[in-house]
Amino acid sequence: MTVRVQEADFDTGAEIAQLRLQYPMAGAVVAFVGQVRDLNDGKAVSRLTLEHYPGMTEKSLATIIEQAMQRWPLLDATVIHRVGELPPQAQIVLVAVASAHRGDAFAACEFIMDYLKTEAPFWKREATSEGTVWLDARDSDQLSRKRWQ
Repeated sequence: MTVRVQEADFDTGAEIAQLRLQYPMAGAVVAFVGQVRDLNDGKAVSRLTLEHYPGMTEKSLATIIEQAMQRWPLLDATVIHRVGELPPQAQIVLVAVASAHRGDAFAACEFIMDYLKTEAPFWKREATSEGTVWLDARDSDQLSRKRWQ
């Protein structure tokens, strides 16, 4: 299991390749990359600032991965989440999952992302031409998470 919270960007291809090559028995590696939108709720976004609670955030992400590994027969998972000020189109998060079968990998990747959006201690502040605003989890994020219960 790999969990990193960092300001620096990450190389999506290298991270996926590392996971894939580490597990030759994997039949599937599924990945999700989230990025900063340039438009949110009809407003142009100039930057997104992400804050976190060091130590607590990494522990929360590890717990989410452990929950996924209890539900599906995964070989491994990687979660990298950026913090700091990010411009539109900057990568925010990578969730990559390796499993023997694609169904397990797809489900686990989606589960990890749904829980990350609602459970991980990140605080997001969005800057637009109308000022800055703190963002809460969307209702749709909460609904997505509930389907796993």
